[in-house]
Amino acid sequence: MLNHRIYDEIDRMDALRLFMEHHVFAVWDFMSLLKVLQRRLCCVEVPWLVPAAPQACRFINEIVLAEESDDDGRGGFASHFELYHRSMKQCNANTAGIDEFLNDLRRGVPLPTALTSPTVPSSARHFVQATFTLIDSGNLCAIASAFTYGREDLLPDVFQRIVDRLNVEAGGQLKDFQYYLERHIGLDGDEHGPMATRLVQSLCGSDESLWKVAEETAVNCLIARHKLWDGIYEAFGRQGMSSGKVSI
Repeated sequence: MLNHRIYDEIDRMDALRLFMEHHVFAVWDFMSLLKVLQRRLCCVEVPWLVPAAPQACRFINEIVLAEESDDDGRGGFASHFELYHRSMKQCNANTAGIDEFLNDLRRGVPLPTALTSPTVPSSARHFVQATFTLIDSGNLCAIASAFTYGREDLLPDVFQRIVDRLNVEAGGQLKDFQYYLERHIGLDGDEHGPMATRLVQSLCGSDESLWKVAEETAVNCLIARHKLWDGIYEAFGRQGMSSGKVSI
């Protein structure tokens, strides 16, 4: 994943915009994984009842606080998805695909139907379908594993350097994206990642069968993410953006 050939191609603004137009769906469905964990591990119903696993509840609520209502860098608060969406607009990436998809969901269109919209890139569609198949399974250890090991820290350091260079070349058009990367990936590495790991440990305990589920899920999530990256790489070629460089 960290050595995928896609990173050789994101060296121009048009390629980065296309990457964001696909990747934004992964940012969105990450939030869906988080919320299903909150729903399962914390009491979000009325009348309120004491959560069965207070430590897990604490981990999830701390992560939700930042992921859903972080400092937006402008004196307000926003989810990390909104920060990403804002950064897309700042650099003139096309948000029509994700916007129409979310509008369909707001109107009550079922998720499987909303995903069939031609504005949803096919690789993003398959990625989201895989995530919601997992969510629908109801397996808490599997969902926690997907949340923990399929995270956005899969973007390597080279990606940050590419964004920094392109921001200079584009006269600051990626300033908001830089802020998103700083907040989301920084929090993942320093705080949320370790908390999510402890969450998986608390859920699986010493049960080898649960750890096997967690491991298989982690591998499947990495495969799904690799397929998403492959799909974006192929989209570069269809748009005439591929440089033809070969990575080692």
